Amino acid sequence: MPRPTARVLALLEILQGGGTHTAVELAARLDVDERTVRRYVEHLLDLEVPVESVRGRHGGYRLAPGFRMPPLMLTDEEALAVLLGLVAGHRAGLATMSREAAEAAAAKVRRVLPKTLAARLDALFATTDFTEPDRETTTPEAAVMLRLAESARQHRPAVIAYTDRGGRRSERTVHPYGIVAHSGRWYVTGPDSASGELRTFRLDRITQVRLAQGTFTVPDGFRPADLVRTSLASTPWRHEVAIAVQGTADEVHARLPRGIAIIEPDTRHGTDWVLVRLRAQRLDWLPGVLAELGLPFLVHEPAQLRDVIRDWTNRVAACAAAMTPQEATAAWYAATATATSTPSPQPSTSAGAESPSTYSGECGL
Repeated sequence: MPRPTARVLALLEILQGGGTHTAVELAARLDVDERTVRRYVEHLLDLEVPVESVRGRHGGYRLAPGFRMPPLMLTDEEALAVLLGLVAGHRAGLATMSREAAEAAAAKVRRVLPKTLAARLDALFATTDFTEPDRETTTPEAAVMLRLAESARQHRPAVIAYTDRGGRRSERTVHPYGIVAHSGRWYVTGPDSASGELRTFRLDRITQVRLAQGTFTVPDGFRPADLVRTSLASTPWRHEVAIAVQGTADEVHARLPRGIAIIEPDTRHGTDWVLVRLRAQRLDWLPGVLAELGLPFLVHEPAQLRDVIRDWTNRVAACAAAMTPQEATAAWYAATATATSTPSPQPSTSAGAESPSTYSGECGL
């Protein structure tokens, strides 16, 4: 439910649309009673907004004739920051609003800017292109995000209606330790009443939120973003991957795509090796990632990954030796057929126990 300040601003926007509006009409549009409408009008009067009370059968409230809100006093940099933030946030999948809402908000900002500055910004957006395509995401409800933020800020439990990726619906009580934006999606983290464990929930799968009685305490040093990355890297998918890499944890972490893996010490191979664990629905993208590491590695599991890497290596080598497009095409498919017909040895070790969430390009919570 919107805060009183938001409703006062909503009242001002209604009155700016012109005409006289009855208290009954305004109460219905703002979802409050008539007494509250009168209180909101008093707030506007305190802000020196000239709201007039019109008596009689067709009476109500209206703005005094000739009143206009002053132009928004933003510097060029401030106005650019606001509009670019709307555009960039929506393209990155971080805006909790529809495209229509983002465009409407940007249009309102433009309308109250000085004409010269508005024209310059229009010119910028008309001539700007982006190398990255729009990220396709499922947008969470703004009301869900705001209510969870209120719960996290006040340290109050939240009761959520949640649908998991299998379509199962449940109601559970969560202690929101924090809200995290990651790879175009929004998450909330904290203890979950259903499991009694720390969990990560996607906001776009939450349909309702209500605050519950009581309070909670966030542990010292808790980092919600770390929990989300760990959770995403361990979501159960088709393949459980374990690879030993020669290098420090910081070195390997810096060279891997962010948030796709859990990195652990690997004392079996010496102090200069680490164990990289992740879950994936497909394996075909992993050879390129491992090649970009530029470090020695040893595949523990799955055995199929050895075949995939061998196939990828043969195709790359065959194409590197080709001199014409026809040779490259023939070499690519010939190398693929040869690699897939050769069995690979079984890995010498197995990965440890499962941990609860994933590489954003492969799958999601």
